[in-house]
Amino acid sequence: MKRYIYRFGLIVFSLLGGALVSEAREDRPNFVIIFTDDQGYGDLGCFGSKTIKTPNIDKMAAEGMKFTSFMVASSLCTPSRSALLTGCYPKRIGLHKGVLFPSSKRGLNPKEYTIADHLKGLGYATACIGKWHLGDHVETLPRKHGFDYYYGIPYSNDMNHPDNKGKPKLKGDGLDVLWEDPGSTLTRWKTPLMENEEIIEMPVDQRTVTRRYTDKAIDFMTENKDKPFFLYLPHSMPHIPLYVPDDVYEGNPKNAYIHVIEYIDGEVGRVMDTIRELKLEENTYVIFASDNGPWLTFKHHGGSAGKLREGKGKTFEGGQRVPCVMWGPGRIEPRTECNELLTTMDLLPTIARLTKSELPRGHRIDGLESVSLLLDDKAIGSRDEFLYYAGKGALEGVRKGKWKLLSKTKGKKSVVMLFDLEKDVSEKYNLAMANPKIVAELTKLMLVLDSEIEKNARLEWTIK
Repeated sequence: MKRYIYRFGLIVFSLLGGALVSEAREDRPNFVIIFTDDQGYGDLGCFGSKTIKTPNIDKMAAEGMKFTSFMVASSLCTPSRSALLTGCYPKRIGLHKGVLFPSSKRGLNPKEYTIADHLKGLGYATACIGKWHLGDHVETLPRKHGFDYYYGIPYSNDMNHPDNKGKPKLKGDGLDVLWEDPGSTLTRWKTPLMENEEIIEMPVDQRTVTRRYTDKAIDFMTENKDKPFFLYLPHSMPHIPLYVPDDVYEGNPKNAYIHVIEYIDGEVGRVMDTIRELKLEENTYVIFASDNGPWLTFKHHGGSAGKLREGKGKTFEGGQRVPCVMWGPGRIEPRTECNELLTTMDLLPTIARLTKSELPRGHRIDGLESVSLLLDDKAIGSRDEFLYYAGKGALEGVRKGKWKLLSKTKGKKSVVMLFDLEKDVSEKYNLAMANPKIVAELTKLMLVLDSEIEKNARLEWTIK
């Protein structure tokens, strides 16, 4: 009789234990954020591209949710990336004044609280694999910001160690020349590859670095398949200069950008295949987005904003509205689309809610929890307002609901523009003259919101 009671007890314990493990895994899903560089709103098949084939990301969209009004907090690399990780407008954390360079003496303050800090505190394994661009000093590198492991380049792939000097000519046909000579990655550039805090390759072979990022990402997920993990995978490309491995290289520079995006899509496919092979798909969220709009100056070496106006460096929608797909089988309904306003800043509080955890009290951020949008494509978003800051940090606009106000200075003139984004996402029709009351209300709102940020702004890290 005791033997049967013992066996019954084991069965009950096993069932309860399985339930507890299942509940624990439910509360601790894995997170993968894939962040490309300078990829435009119109550069994915699922966002309307007719020239670029992206079957793997399109499959993510078919199995998950596409976000059509997803905003980054800046149209330039450094401030945009700081907002993603901290949930803050760059101005709140002192990184709003443009891009960091190899000679910069500033960076993301290690006192700031990042997605990696939060998840590491919950027992997650954390890795940043790819382009960092939030400071190349030891005090500002990923392992000071919650990441267990870092592998990648510390700034943009068109920057040279140690002082950004000696770079090749990029204007005119300069980029065509580089594309036609794949070996130029080793002869014309001095961009370093780092592992943790050490330079392990200089210059980095940019032909193979995208593939190596994926290799490292796969290793990280495989090694941590039995515990929750956070993988931040910010690709160096399609930021210029463009390179792909020799075994998939196609020589026509007119197709360089297309070729690179299609190659990145294949690498995304490798990440997704690994998640499935490890049987982690029911417990993993994958988020794909870009850090800002396309670098239109470089024509066929840059991308397309699709129906949006302008691109990188601008506060028009083409500069800051980016393609975004979120994937999470069993949690996010397939073939859904969300048109609600959402930003990279909202990811930190949303991830906290998905892990049923609390962010630090008293630490002010700008992100808003938006879990309902992931779980219900008919949900109303938490965010109704969004500020637009120019590349150098100047306040230029605000959005509230469907209305967007931009106030730009051109020479000695101030130009005020008002757009109805529901009817005119291409920002063709300036409605400011016909709606002075709305202009006045939005101007006041913009100044009030910016004033609060300025009043409570925190300092970036600087060399003492």
